[in-house]
Amino acid sequence: MPIGHGYVLQNPEWLLAVFAIGLVFLLRQRRRVPVLLVPFAAAWHRPSLASFSRWPVGLAVVGLVLLTVALARPQHVEDKREVRSQGYDIMLAIDLSGSMLAEDYDKDGDRINRLQAIKPVIQAFINDRPSDRIGIVVFSGRAYTLAPLTFDHDWLGKQTERLKIGLIEDGTAIGDGLGVSLTRLEQAKRESGGKRSGAFVVLLTDGVNNRGALTPDQATEIARTRGVPVYTIGAGKDGIVPFPVFDDKGNKIGYRRMMADLDEEALRRISEPTGGHFFRAADTDTIQSAFKAIDKAQKIEFQAKSYLITTELFYWPAAPGLFALLLAALFARPLWQREAVA
Repeated sequence: MPIGHGYVLQNPEWLLAVFAIGLVFLLRQRRRVPVLLVPFAAAWHRPSLASFSRWPVGLAVVGLVLLTVALARPQHVEDKREVRSQGYDIMLAIDLSGSMLAEDYDKDGDRINRLQAIKPVIQAFINDRPSDRIGIVVFSGRAYTLAPLTFDHDWLGKQTERLKIGLIEDGTAIGDGLGVSLTRLEQAKRESGGKRSGAFVVLLTDGVNNRGALTPDQATEIARTRGVPVYTIGAGKDGIVPFPVFDDKGNKIGYRRMMADLDEEALRRISEPTGGHFFRAADTDTIQSAFKAIDKAQKIEFQAKSYLITTELFYWPAAPGLFALLLAALFARPLWQREAVA
């Protein structure tokens, strides 16, 4: 990608030489020289087509100046930086179980549920990693791939906006969510010695595993053997939290109290053996802090190679300069004048 450009003169000493010659010429013109007055000299003058003209001198000066600029080798220089690096492959495993409707977060004084709290933070995380391939797995009673690994982060953001509770049968299949995420990271060319390089999973949930074919411990062992770090984020506050109540038409008619049942110890057993970390996201600030910590821990250090692209521009002043000198030579002694003298 280009990062700068400009114009330079490779041989600026030629311009200094022309300046010196011009200065000497000017000083010589200002010198007083003795003259010899010849009476009636005007009578000797015979007008002809070869009368003196200033055109040859002007053209010669212009031609010399242009040729001097050409000899100074003007160039257009463009500085470019080529970045060669492979980004991470990241799978976001997001819990869409019914408990995510609990409104224990607030924004601008209004209550919002857990999913509404994490959506903008997930979007910001996606936007801050343009060089990474990111995919999304959603789970509740089952686990499904919402978006495979992709560089199209605009499309990914639209898929994130589509997230809502109730898309999947209720339950909390944490093991299946992690297992499907790991299968989406399978790629032979990114594996070395059975270990998956340049990949990690972010698992966000608010409950205890109670559904699915794969237990969290089994999924953790798969991640550990493949060398894939898993970062777990526990959403929601501890204790009793407000849970909305809806009528048959889906309108919120009130709240009931429910006990948060996040199993922090289980989430730590997932993250720590794989080389990841557990975060407790009790409010919107701690959600942002969790994603920032993950972003910092798994950030790519790009290796950039700079190079210059130069374009020679000397022929632009050289061509008109030579043409001006040619015209000056023709005007100084035109063809018909030489024939008359002959």
